[in-house]
Amino acid sequence: MNVRLAEPDYELVWPRALFKAEAAKLLNRRELGDWNDRCEVLLEDAFVRGYESGPLGEFREIPEIADADPWGASGTSRSTLTAKQQFLRDLMGNADRLHEDDSHRRPYWRERMSGQRRNEAVTREDTVRDFVELVNELEDAGYFERQFGKDCVDDSYADRPALLIKRALGVDDLWPLPVAALAEDLDLFFDLIEFLHDSVARPLRRWMHSYGGCGWHHGSFELESGRIAYRWRVNKVLDRGGIGFRLADEGADIGRLVAVTDDARATLVHELILHDGGESSDQVRHAIELFRARGADRNQKRSAVVVLALLLEERRHNVLATALAKKDSGALFEIANGFHIRHQDARQRRDYDEFYLDWIFWVYLSTIELTNRVIDEQSSV
Repeated sequence: MNVRLAEPDYELVWPRALFKAEAAKLLNRRELGDWNDRCEVLLEDAFVRGYESGPLGEFREIPEIADADPWGASGTSRSTLTAKQQFLRDLMGNADRLHEDDSHRRPYWRERMSGQRRNEAVTREDTVRDFVELVNELEDAGYFERQFGKDCVDDSYADRPALLIKRALGVDDLWPLPVAALAEDLDLFFDLIEFLHDSVARPLRRWMHSYGGCGWHHGSFELESGRIAYRWRVNKVLDRGGIGFRLADEGADIGRLVAVTDDARATLVHELILHDGGESSDQVRHAIELFRARGADRNQKRSAVVVLALLLEERRHNVLATALAKKDSGALFEIANGFHIRHQDARQRRDYDEFYLDWIFWVYLSTIELTNRVIDEQSSV
């Protein structure tokens, strides 16, 4: 492994998959007259800022002549690539060696002596402040220019951002983002996170307006990559703060805050959202959306469980009989029938805790995933 790729100035602030996808798209458009400028925008956005070196600095130093592979790789013909294009191609090819955060950092003295990483408590205000700093960075990079316009010395956007936010959320004076007010009102903070997700777009081009120190103007905006980057970076902030919510990356509630789960359950949800099973998959996605919605109450969670129970009922005497022993599949429906989930019956228990409802949801969801695999195997025979 080349040590240079593990240095702090080569740290990604995007998910690795997004950088690879955007680099590949740009390399497939090598005929563009402003290719080098677009590549600078990509490198500046995808990697950590604050360093004179790093991918962007090294890219700018490359002369427009054929050069040696900076990581010693060889093989692919360079006849159609400039030296700068080859640099991006090599960087993309080595993307799996790049770090997405600083968790790989070797521990410092006191951390080694104590045997654990320094882990300071993060307050709600710290989390809000980190989010505001991120939004300010993205605004400087042009990510809100498509929605808000450019705050130019010749044509200021004035109170346009505040007016757009008020129109959407019904609250005045939210731009620039007020740290203290957002820290006091977590629901308003969450609303802004979701609103800005819908407003963000990544610029592919920029040009300098030097008059009055105005700076970069941006254009050729792309919604999908901008929102992927926004979700990934905001989720990092929320995870550090232990908020308990994150922006959904997929499903009907993509871009909306949902409850955080462990990695195993997150993987289960991911697989079921992507599963192509027609109407039954739509029902599962609807149940997931109901259950993990921010602020989901007992009735919403119960409704989600009912959807899953009905789907399992449809599979009870065929697929479920193949996947589970009869007594085990019967137990699944004893839960639904005995605890005021499927029916409005006076004999049903209503006094169970909400965490029990959570447990039922995940048991049913994992059972549906199991029966999906049985159905897929039977279909492939």
